[in-house]
Amino acid sequence: MIRVVIVHQTRLIASLIATSLHEEPDIRVVGQTDNQAEAIRIIEESACNIVLVSATLPDNGALTLTQSLTQEHPEIKVLVFGVPKSKALILQYVMAGAAGYVLQEVAVDRLFENIRAAHEGKALISPDIAAAFMEQITELAQLSSKVNLHPSAYEALTPRELEVLELIDSGLSNQEIAERLYIEVGTVKNHVHNILRKLNVNNREDAAAHLPFIKSNEAEE
Repeated sequence: MIRVVIVHQTRLIASLIATSLHEEPDIRVVGQTDNQAEAIRIIEESACNIVLVSATLPDNGALTLTQSLTQEHPEIKVLVFGVPKSKALILQYVMAGAAGYVLQEVAVDRLFENIRAAHEGKALISPDIAAAFMEQITELAQLSSKVNLHPSAYEALTPRELEVLELIDSGLSNQEIAERLYIEVGTVKNHVHNILRKLNVNNREDAAAHLPFIKSNEAEE
């Protein structure tokens, strides 16, 4: 039996999806919610094996919930549904650990198909997204050959420095980082200086290039 939890910010839509799924003999909806916090509780209590997460959750909720579940409950398959037809956005979900995705314009039958595929450990990915995913992997492989990796340096970064590094990677200036973290610009400059020194790089772009490997190391631990 496929045990499903539905996470959608509109309870009515979640209920409509649940009603459709109840008609499938091999699928049982064991919980539904409109927020991430309650989703975690339901997931941990329901022994579900599939989580349907709406791509329209506010505050990038689908991505953060996917990342959290992938790290804390790797045995659970996350399926993001209602996804716009955007390669960049779909790649974000796949890289975050989603077992599959369902575009916002597809029929309900395709949703059933994707749920069963995810449960069987298969991913229904279009050829163009598969090609883009392979291109991303190739770029990371090329990057790893150019970047001097320093695992000990990664461990030396403080939580605040890692936070600053992520904001650097997002393209924020020192002033914008200061405003985001509610700290002084001078403090940000000190953090940036320490990050460059610890990673043995000369500029912000090279420092940001280390971020995928830092996250990879954290995931392995």
